[in-house]
Amino acid sequence: MQAYLILTRRELASYFLSLTGYLIIAASMFLIGSTVFVQMVLLQQVPSTIPITEVFYITLFWLILLPTPAITMRLFALEKFSGTFETLMTAPVSDLQVVLAKFTAAMVFYIVTWLPLLGCLLVVRHYASDKTAFDAGVVGSTFLGSLLLGSMFISFGCCASAMTRSQIVAAIISLVFGSSVCLLGVLAGQIVDDASWQSKALSCFSLFDHMHDFARGVVDTRPVVFLVSLTLFFLFLTLRIIESRRWK
Repeated sequence: MQAYLILTRRELASYFLSLTGYLIIAASMFLIGSTVFVQMVLLQQVPSTIPITEVFYITLFWLILLPTPAITMRLFALEKFSGTFETLMTAPVSDLQVVLAKFTAAMVFYIVTWLPLLGCLLVVRHYASDKTAFDAGVVGSTFLGSLLLGSMFISFGCCASAMTRSQIVAAIISLVFGSSVCLLGVLAGQIVDDASWQSKALSCFSLFDHMHDFARGVVDTRPVVFLVSLTLFFLFLTLRIIESRRWK
């Protein structure tokens, strides 16, 4: 456990002691703030019947996908490129501890990039005429959905970064993984519901439907299990890729 905590702190330091980390935070804050501002202007002109959290969640969905390749591209690729990977892997730590520490650090940094949204919601609630518009449970489920979706995309990035020594290539592979899952979700929304197992399997990838449920305050165990399972699967692939160096 101590080795895991030390590795996690090391990875977090690499985010917060580098210019890249603050650029990602600044870009996320700008995109979140500008998107919320535009939505508030539009809602003043055309009122919406759906919950305000769902409005934010729909428009900010792509901010879950886009920053994650930038967050994860350096995790293993930079270690390989700089020549510190073999030193790290010969240290008295297990491969599992290394993978979990890098994933944990990336998740913590990802959560930090989404904290400005909570501030935006509090500001909107302060100036809203209806103080009950933001139910604590709905806001909590919204952030839970963002956390689960983000963990899945972070695991994609971990796997992609372990596959190459180039950060740019790792970011592209991670973006391809995430975009493919999103496209499967779009395809699932275009298929008429039926009782076939193919339709049921494809419906699991309907991230937009899952997103709407979380934003309405509905926490269904099926998307939770699906997102957690996919996250664990890609972390398992990452671990196998790291362990494959012993087979060469």
